[in-house]
Amino acid sequence: MDATAINDSGAGRSAASITLENVGKVYPDGTVAVGDISLDVGAGELVVLIGPSGCGKSTILRMLNRLIEPSKGRILIDGEDVSRQDPVELRRHIGYVIQNVGLFPHQTIRTNVGTVPRLLGWNKKKTRARAEELLELVGLDPARYGGRYPHELSGGQRQRVGVARALAADPLVLLMDEPFSAVDPIVRSHLQEEFLRLQAAVRKTIVLVTHDIDEAVRLGDRIAVLGEGGRLQQYATPGDLLSNPASEAVSQFVGEDRGIRRLAVTKLRDTMRPVGQIEEIERLPTVDVDGTLYDALGVMLTSDALNVVVVEDGTPVGTVARSALFDVPDERAAAPA
Repeated sequence: MDATAINDSGAGRSAASITLENVGKVYPDGTVAVGDISLDVGAGELVVLIGPSGCGKSTILRMLNRLIEPSKGRILIDGEDVSRQDPVELRRHIGYVIQNVGLFPHQTIRTNVGTVPRLLGWNKKKTRARAEELLELVGLDPARYGGRYPHELSGGQRQRVGVARALAADPLVLLMDEPFSAVDPIVRSHLQEEFLRLQAAVRKTIVLVTHDIDEAVRLGDRIAVLGEGGRLQQYATPGDLLSNPASEAVSQFVGEDRGIRRLAVTKLRDTMRPVGQIEEIERLPTVDVDGTLYDALGVMLTSDALNVVVVEDGTPVGTVARSALFDVPDERAAAPA
């Protein structure tokens, strides 16, 4: 199915960039929720906000759609200052997914998904078609689930409906506040996998809040680590964050096992050596080119091998040595000038 099918303004709308310029939030009692943060999120990028409790993650998210107004600074979406836009109209064009979904209990799943299109004045036929398209996209058969009510679905299924509803009007930006934390670990892992598949199809600009570093490195294109008072500690790709923590505080937050996490986010395509550097490759175990160094390590340990052959459609395209697994080059040093 085409993920960029029907929408209100034509197929395939682009994503939007987000810019925070010295944004802060101080409440009347003097509580500093967010001190001063500047951040750029590229169009189509998935950025994760992570940090300890009380560091302002959710506050930042809510300032983006003006559920909370900042005390200072500017927030721009596609270069437009959100403070100059009608907040209700703004929110209708920003998808928002929360931890407990917030589905309307007395409405069917199909009606829940069509909420925003109805508010935007779409006709019934178009709204229904969009709702069914999105249910199919998130892996729920509309014929089977469209007429059901939220209480008739599992937690993981309700979370999928929440994502579908957030995407229904084809928003340029999607905000997600700990969207997978209310389900058990097995369902959570499956939802993360499905969400990555979905993002590859729709390529929205997404800002996602989580407290789970494993979720952050699995989902994020870049990760913003926040400290007390909503201050930015580091903003980097998952590989760079795990390889080069900017401070001792960041290092402690990402954990002592960050080396293993780094293997799980480092793509074989980016680290393999040419095939010709190892003889008799036909005797070596293989791993798919779309895998990670963690996948390569698993194959090595299972096969008791010091090297693996990286294959694409069955053809050798490179090799990886066990001795190189924990000596991954710094992404910044390896990047082209």
